[in-house]
Amino acid sequence: MQAIKETNFKFKGQTGFYRGKVRDVYYFGEKMAMVATDRISAFDVVLPKAIPDKGRVLNQIAAFNLNATKDIVPNWVLSSPDPNVTIGFKCETFPVEMVVRGYLAGHAWREYKSGKRKICGVSLPEGLKENDKLPHPIITPTTKASVGHDEDISREEILSRGIVGKKEYETLEDYTLNLYAIGTELASQRNLILVDTKYEFGKLKEKIYLIDEVHTPDSSRYFYKDGYDHRQRTGETQKQLSKEFVRQWLIENGFQGKQGQHVPEMTDEIVKNISQRYKELYHQMIGKPIGEINYSNILDRIESSIVNSIN
Repeated sequence: MQAIKETNFKFKGQTGFYRGKVRDVYYFGEKMAMVATDRISAFDVVLPKAIPDKGRVLNQIAAFNLNATKDIVPNWVLSSPDPNVTIGFKCETFPVEMVVRGYLAGHAWREYKSGKRKICGVSLPEGLKENDKLPHPIITPTTKASVGHDEDISREEILSRGIVGKKEYETLEDYTLNLYAIGTELASQRNLILVDTKYEFGKLKEKIYLIDEVHTPDSSRYFYKDGYDHRQRTGETQKQLSKEFVRQWLIENGFQGKQGQHVPEMTDEIVKNISQRYKELYHQMIGKPIGEINYSNILDRIESSIVNSIN
């Protein structure tokens, strides 16, 4: 199978281009076309091989969730003319990511385990175990770094430094909690628990929009609902649905994105297994298998979809 590692289109009327870790973005004034490639990143490093079907899996999961939440929070999407393409508004991005957590997992657990009882200015009670449900969802924002790692930041610091104004930040908080509530409901319908996730927001003509992908396995952590309580009582590892399996494979092979470390060899079998896992994620989250597509003319198809949608 082929994979889309990158695109290099030149469009009439194009006003800019940006290549992110996994997306190629083409700008057209106040509009943009985002191409979800098959690149994959972990620990803020783009891995050397692309994963067939990964881009369209994530793009279609995001499209499903953006459509499901558009009546709750306005979002940037105008259309999704191709499985790998989303057309939408070009917004001025707020320089913070709104991370919301309903359970003590991942980074928050590592901080808690080290002895911290306050994360991003939010106090946590004593006596919690890994993956316990929190008394209520909490927002633990991070800075949005253009290079390197994002860093934890508190609400108070965001406001005192003027990173986001008070009124706008309160809107971001309200949007974040409302989105997490509907995300939790949608997950429950698929026998999943939305453990934590992140949202990004932008502004266009003084209006705030939800931007980027939403509730995907790359931006969110899910547990399987069946057996969650039993696993917590017995101290078993929770069954996860996320990109965590990629991170675990890297960790087991001595890579966490640190200086001097090298990405382990991505054999054809490893690439095929990761691709299959992403398709399984799609099936679980959307409720039906993702169809097969013809990769022989995929770049022409993507290019045509953008031309027809922008003009």
